[in-house]
Amino acid sequence: MSENTTDDTTGAARAEKPLAGTVALVAGATRAAGRGIAVELGAAGATVYATGRTTRERRSEVNRPETIEETAELVTAAGGEGIAVPVDHLDPAQVERLVERIDADHGRLDVLVNDIWGADHLIKFRRKLWDLPLEDGLRMFRLALDSHAITSHRALPLLIRNPGGLVVEMTDGTAESNAAYRWETGFFYDIAKWAVIRMGLALSEEIKEHGCTAVSLTPGWLRSEAMLENYGVTEDNWLEGTRIAGHFAISESPAFVGRAVAALAADPDRARWNGRSLSSGGLAQVYGFTDADGSRPDAWRYIEEVQWAGKPADVTGYR
Repeated sequence: MSENTTDDTTGAARAEKPLAGTVALVAGATRAAGRGIAVELGAAGATVYATGRTTRERRSEVNRPETIEETAELVTAAGGEGIAVPVDHLDPAQVERLVERIDADHGRLDVLVNDIWGADHLIKFRRKLWDLPLEDGLRMFRLALDSHAITSHRALPLLIRNPGGLVVEMTDGTAESNAAYRWETGFFYDIAKWAVIRMGLALSEEIKEHGCTAVSLTPGWLRSEAMLENYGVTEDNWLEGTRIAGHFAISESPAFVGRAVAALAADPDRARWNGRSLSSGGLAQVYGFTDADGSRPDAWRYIEEVQWAGKPADVTGYR
């Protein structure tokens, strides 16, 4: 075998596994976007620490069956190394132990994804602030905001140790789509979404001198496990959900936003996005990745131009 052939083989391996050697922490990887991100990082060759509160021995208040062990197994099956670590990200001591473990195991952290949420059950649509349970709203703030701040506080000293680190703050909607207040979503949920976008901006300023990048990122209409159940469909026959809601046709699988994060992490010029509010559909137009079905849904453009505009459901030109 010639030296050129050896170099070609090495190059092909790097192209297939562009994140080989990358160490990632996906905080909140039990299900939905977090699981999709963890798996796609694994598919690109990364070692992924998948954290959350639901394990095979214990469920969180969300009370769903998905577990972090399942996520870690999916990461490994995809081609990476999945490591499940039970963590309540509202407990600084637990997060500190997690970071110490990552440091001891690898001496570095290259990607931090703050996808901690677990508050879907607290959302109350079409109710004014004073009609919402205060304890539920404050709990939402704790789950959505305190958890992200605690995790970043403990993990960023390890991430900034080396230049090139990436922080992804996961939220719902872009800065543009959230600019106008839609009271149907409720006061607490609106504030939670916006605050995470602001976190991405604030962190981008604080870590850029270390050669690191921070962004906020949103999926479109996500076909999470709970969403599929709500529509009485599976990932295999999800289009049948359009009989209930026609706009469901623009929805995307968790793999789509996972591929967005993997593309960002593999981009040597990722710093161009520093501080930006991004979407899976928008990044797909730049990086060329597709959803699991080969389509490329541009959900937030569709939501603004079709759904919010009151037009009939029609995804032509949007996926």
